[in-house]
Amino acid sequence: MALTPFTVDGQPVNIDSDPQMPLLYALRDDLKLNNPKFGCGLAQCGACTVHVAGVAARACVIPAAQVQGRAITTLEGLGDRLRPHVVQQAFIAAQAAQCGYCLNGMIMTTAALLAHKPQPQPQEVRDALSGNLCRCGTHIEILAAVQAAVDALAAQHAKTGAFE
Repeated sequence: MALTPFTVDGQPVNIDSDPQMPLLYALRDDLKLNNPKFGCGLAQCGACTVHVAGVAARACVIPAAQVQGRAITTLEGLGDRLRPHVVQQAFIAAQAAQCGYCLNGMIMTTAALLAHKPQPQPQEVRDALSGNLCRCGTHIEILAAVQAAVDALAAQHAKTGAFE
């Protein structure tokens, strides 16, 4: 067992665990965060996606010790009910969910993409989301939600001169 300090959604935490334990287990079991989901355990479905220092990463294959001293953002930390992130708001408005299991990965991947490239081409969006599996058939709504987030960011940029 080892003590691993890091930050989750802006809050400092210390996890006392096997250093090789997946970050996903620390988030779900130790910190009781519900949105990163266990899907495949092999970094192939995207359900466990979080941001590690602003980059989308699969928490099911990252050892907890590897995030020592780093900033982790989960869906809970991206936005909240009173002030949702632009991507969360777009997914809500587009009703881009059926079962909701893939949403964590879809939203976290989209948010990371737009943080680095606020005006992606449609193929870049499809490429970024291609590693997130959804079996419910809401792909059209998901793509519409991403486009709505892109449009909202563009409108924000036109108004303020900066992408947030």
